[in-house]
Amino acid sequence: MAESVSEESAERLWGLRDRPVPKTRPTLNLERVAAAAIDLADSEGMPAVSMQQVAARLDVTKMALYRHVANKAELVAVMIETAVGEPPDLTAIPHWRERLVTWAEGMREAWQRHPWIPVATVGDRMEGPREIGWTESAVAALEDTGLDGAERMDAVFLLSGHIRNTQSTGTAGTQPWTRGRELDPVITDLLARHGYAFPALAAATASANGAPLDNGWRFGLDRILDGLAVLIDSRAAPRG
Repeated sequence: MAESVSEESAERLWGLRDRPVPKTRPTLNLERVAAAAIDLADSEGMPAVSMQQVAARLDVTKMALYRHVANKAELVAVMIETAVGEPPDLTAIPHWRERLVTWAEGMREAWQRHPWIPVATVGDRMEGPREIGWTESAVAALEDTGLDGAERMDAVFLLSGHIRNTQSTGTAGTQPWTRGRELDPVITDLLARHGYAFPALAAATASANGAPLDNGWRFGLDRILDGLAVLIDSRAAPRG
């Protein structure tokens, strides 16, 4: 005789139909670790990034992260490599100046999307192929200019430094700008009332009122490129 099914067994069997299917946790990989760390840095700043906090965002243990990154330094390297994106292909742009403008604007956009990059990219560290690829792209943009290798690398160093210096959304401490890159109304008013003590600055801020401020980004970029143009033109000029 067949063994009867108990009421409890029947409940379990029929309950399968209504029992929710457990969600499968996404596989932890290096891409997910990098994405979680970048999201944390974007929202809370680089000081908030730690192995513990990234693990919490991924709902895993801190030890689980160590199967993908050896330490925080390696985590930061992966973050940078992911955040900078692929370097631009400038080969279709005919003139060196426009190539460098495209390159500089592309790098600046990446840094604006991830304001922690300037903090994370200081000091001696390991760079990944994407990050080095950005430097390769800019150096290659100057290949047909007559500049030698050292000069091309120095030019890229100047451009990179300019991007870093103008990336901050705050003030450098020596300019009457607000964090919104507008003339500080309090300072502007004080300069208007005490302009006799600061005549040059008072006149400059008065004439600049309403003008868009970008921490000297475009002004500085154009001046660097103007200087390079003078040097490049001098190399192309016939020798006496």
